[in-house]
Parts: sequence; C-alpha cells; structure tokens
Amino acid sequence: MTAALFNQFARLTEFLGRILGPYYEIALHDLKDPEHSLIAIANSHVSGRAIGAPLTEAAVKFMQDDSFSASDYRLNYTGFTAGGKTLRSSTFLIREQGKPVGMLCINFDDSKFKAVSESVLKLCHPDAFVDSNFKFDEARVVEKGVDEYAERFSPDSVSGAIARFMAERGPGAPPLSAAQRRRLLNRLDQEGFFRMKGAVQEAAAVLGVSQATVYRTLSQAREEQ
Repeated sequence: MTAALFNQFARLTEFLGRILGPYYEIALHDLKDPEHSLIAIANSHVSGRAIGAPLTEAAVKFMQDDSFSASDYRLNYTGFTAGGKTLRSSTFLIREQGKPVGMLCINFDDSKFKAVSESVLKLCHPDAFVDSNFKFDEARVVEKGVDEYAERFSPDSVSGAIARFMAERGPGAPPLSAAQRRRLLNRLDQEGFFRMKGAVQEAAAVLGVSQATVYRTLSQAREEQ
C-alpha cells in the first residue's frame, strides 16, 4: 500500500471510529505483511488488538478462496475475540491498480444491544421469560382423591391424543386458535391425560407453546367448570 493510499484510509479509519462510536472497531490492514498487517485501528478495545497484529484467519481464507472475485466486500460474518466475545464483522478489499493491497474491516460488538432487545421482547412476549422463571407445583394439578402416581394403562399418549384431535379437523386445517387449544387441553384433562407425569411438558412440545401456557389454560378451564 502506497503512502498516499495509507494516509487516505488511515483518516477514513479514524473518521468511521468517531462517527460510529465505541462499539465499532475499524481496522486497516496492509496485505504486504500478513504477519504484522494491522497498520491503523480505531476503538481497539473491542478486540484488544494493537498495531502490528496479524491478519485474521478469516481474512487469509478470503484471499485464498478468492472470495473477492465477485465483490470487493464481505458483510456480517461472525468474528471472535481472543476473550471469546462474538462480533459482527464486515471487510472491504482495498485495491491499487487492480491489485489487492489492503483491507478495511469493521467489527461490531452488538452484545449489549442484543441484551437490551431481549429484555424488551420479554416485555412484549412474556412466555419465554416465564418458561425460565416460573415454578409450578404439579401435584396441585391432580384432582383431589386421585393418586398422584396413578398409572394410565392405555395404548394412547398425549401426543397420540393430540394427533387424533388434529386428524378430526381434516387435512389442510389452519393452526389451532387459542379457543381451540383450550378446548383440546380441556378434553385431554377430562380424559385424565394430565394425571400422568410429564404430560404437560409433552403437550407443550407437541402444540408448540410454553408449559406455562398449558398450565394457565388448564387452570382457566377448570375455573370455568
């Protein structure tokens, strides 16, 4: 990379680092010396690298497999720091007279943004949060007077009963509505399936809902009765 080209991209590295902010690392590499290719970097705390660091394994692979033959950039591939942090990385190939001479890489640490988005989604869709934080005494689901460890001798299972119900609706039927799911769970409850250990977990897995949803639906149906 010539001095003029280096000066231009070094200023661009600093500019992008200031504009994008502390969660974006901007790294400029000179391909002439892969073992000490890093010649300019902004927000180096993201990866912990310093000037003189080698070209990454991904960058070396890009050059070896001719990844830049169709385009001069690669977007949003996964990168990992020495400390195990996951980054979202993109690389732009710098050419001089048609020859690859350098790379400008942007590594985005989006871990904090993912944590915030997950917290927000839990406010909108609490079932996933309830699954990991909800405790329920399964013994209280069993009706009084029924042995908690009663064994059901039947060729059918929760999965089989649900399959029967779905077959009754006919081929091409739309997914179950909340009301239909409630009727199905109430029917399984009346037939005694939820006296079996693990039945709630099995029903939740087959129906594609959380165990908390099954428990809530059963409680609502029993209160209505």
